Amino acid sequence: MTKAHPKVRKAVLPAAGLGTRFLPATKSQPKEMLPVVDKPLIQYAVEECVDSGIEHIIIVTGKGKNAIEDHFDSSPSLEEYLDKRGRPELAEMVRKISNLAKVSYTRQKEPLGLGHAVLVTEDLVGDEPFAVLLGDVIAPDPRRATRQLIEVYEATGMGAIAVEQVPPDQTYLYGIADAKPENKAPWGEKLLRINDLVEKPKPSEAPSNLAVTGRYVLPPQIFSCIQRTKPGRGGEIQLTDALRLLAKEHGLWALTCDGKTYDAGDKLGFLKATVEMALANQDLGEAFRKYLKSLKL
Repeated sequence: MTKAHPKVRKAVLPAAGLGTRFLPATKSQPKEMLPVVDKPLIQYAVEECVDSGIEHIIIVTGKGKNAIEDHFDSSPSLEEYLDKRGRPELAEMVRKISNLAKVSYTRQKEPLGLGHAVLVTEDLVGDEPFAVLLGDVIAPDPRRATRQLIEVYEATGMGAIAVEQVPPDQTYLYGIADAKPENKAPWGEKLLRINDLVEKPKPSEAPSNLAVTGRYVLPPQIFSCIQRTKPGRGGEIQLTDALRLLAKEHGLWALTCDGKTYDAGDKLGFLKATVEMALANQDLGEAFRKYLKSLKL
């Protein structure tokens, strides 16, 4: 009999960073609330969680992040205003945002790294598997990356992280997986067993060109791994270092997920995401495409 593995019900969204790469825009507002077309960055991640079957979303915030909580809270006065002005469709849109999912918040008092941000959710996550989504990565494909990772975990009982191929000369920008295909049905060569992870290696030292893309489904044992991970540069606890320990002690998959992702964590990536998401927008896409073609560059 095949062993039943726990259902993945929870997701962690780290959102306590200072957003320094987007200054001065982030001086008084969270990076996660910067709009890509018509939604703040973090809403794309929340919607991916909902579409993937997640029931409880845990957002890690810090100082100056109140706008995130306000965005996912109810807004009766705004809804009433829109209804009275004959805009019921906008009122319903606002209502829908506050009812997307059960959302809890916990604080990371100091920016001590992504590993630490995950660690502060331990009490809320408890002893069960959970997803982690980086809010500045957008994965808009209908076949949600998080859902694909959940399917791997629930079938195998082992954690999984999303990877994608990047140009070999760009490995220094990413965490890179040293991994070997397992040819395990139904994923075939898309599913690889991780031997090690290397943070931003030089192209000549990279074990592959498989970059970690900011989507993870992890077992609760990751918390013990983080607790045993020593702080690195800047006193930060890196999730990559804890994942290396998890891979060694419990095993860890890398999955080449279907669909494209957008790294909107820097200005150029943000602009690329905005342009391509606008072109894919049903209401704006055609007019925006015509506008871009009209430019004399």
